[in-house]
Amino acid sequence: MDWHELRSEAQVDEITEGSASIPVLIFKHSTRCSISAMALSRFERQWNNGGGEIKPFFLDLLKFRNVSDYISSKFKVQHESPQVLVITGGTCVYHAAHNAIDVDDVFEQINN
Repeated sequence: MDWHELRSEAQVDEITEGSASIPVLIFKHSTRCSISAMALSRFERQWNNGGGEIKPFFLDLLKFRNVSDYISSKFKVQHESPQVLVITGGTCVYHAAHNAIDVDDVFEQINN
């Protein structure tokens, strides 16, 4: 999986604008949490990128908590970890956390 690291609030704004042409995935991950590590591993194993075009971003919550808070505020989504958000046309069209994170659900959202 070809992750792009998410590091700043300005970058969140840029990818939100870009989501008008290519959907964006944000994976919020805590490097100290075993549940987050398990969810990330399962997500990466299931990922085949055959379900549609999407640009994946990875957010390290411990390094960039301010960015996570900004994402929660911008998209009106409660902070959780691990958490996946799909942004299309500047709007969060899907979010899931913990064991509810599912690759098939992500692709279903971007193909609708």
